[in-house]
Amino acid sequence: MIRHISHTCQGTCSRNIDIEIEDGIIRNVSFLGGCHGNTQGVAALVRGMKVSEVIDRLQGIDCHGKGTSCPDQLARALKNAL
Repeated sequence: MIRHISHTCQGTCSRNIDIEIEDGIIRNVSFLGGCHGNTQGVAALVRGMKVSEVIDRLQGIDCHGKGTSCPDQLARALKNAL
């Protein structure tokens, strides 16, 4: 069963993240807004990864002293989904 998550971002250029998870594995991620190349790159890299591994790798990444980033927002969304 595929689980759909929609996360409203805070403190980043991206405004929203849509995530599909199946059996604890990331199936698809799409960002609305943000640096298109970077967010597409992050989405491609995490596809097929375990949710827990993505959280471990991305949480706490900071963008220009904002205290968060697009990858960090993805980790927060996944953490909240657990």
